[in-house]
Amino acid sequence: MNIAVTVCFVPDTASVIDIDDGVVDQSRLNLVMNPYDEYALEEAVSFRERRGEGLVTVFTIAPASAKEQLRKVLARGADNAVLVPAEGVPDPYQTATMLSRAIAGYYGDVLPELLFAGKHSTDFQSAQVPLMLAELLGIASVSGVSSLKETDDGFDLEREIENGVEYCSVRPPVLFSIEKGINTPRNASIKAVMDARKKSIELYSVECPEKPYVRLNGMAAVVRKKECRFLRDEKELLGVLTNERKLF
Repeated sequence: MNIAVTVCFVPDTASVIDIDDGVVDQSRLNLVMNPYDEYALEEAVSFRERRGEGLVTVFTIAPASAKEQLRKVLARGADNAVLVPAEGVPDPYQTATMLSRAIAGYYGDVLPELLFAGKHSTDFQSAQVPLMLAELLGIASVSGVSSLKETDDGFDLEREIENGVEYCSVRPPVLFSIEKGINTPRNASIKAVMDARKKSIELYSVECPEKPYVRLNGMAAVVRKKECRFLRDEKELLGVLTNERKLF
């Protein structure tokens, strides 16, 4: 059984984020595996271990220099990895398009039975890529999966929705986008880190002539300084809201 996992790398929460002329200073960022993708990878590796068979392949879109980060992903139990070289930050549609072409090209005529992805990335948090990827591959998808159990003909699962839990049944091929807390991601042992050095990382280039639907024009730091004023009474407050803030 072939199992695919998509991952991305995001700034560590401890990183110093410096913005110069609308651009983030990449030299000061420490990139780590997206936390939601950690749960997706653990779910894929645990499924392979329970089955006693299968091959877990990780796919990512990142600069070619991301090989070292991918080694850490392989140390968590993946069998091999495919790196799609790309500079900059593709928009969600471009990301899904490039991943779909890489996955289809890598596996050929027979797509993997299972695909796992994190619910969303912790940087942009759009949660669009998994669903777009499934649509482009022509397979079923379920988002925000918080519980997953294999049955005789597929899977029973739970997903969190507003004010409740939704129960679903699905048959492969299917893409699951995984919710935080579904499992406990393993830590890589020293042996696993050493073994990861021997695992394959394949560079797989794909073309993406499609124009982005969302273009990032620039960034700016949040201004956290707030104005504080003391007013005499509610009449003065009403005057400020009406005349200065134009709220009424």
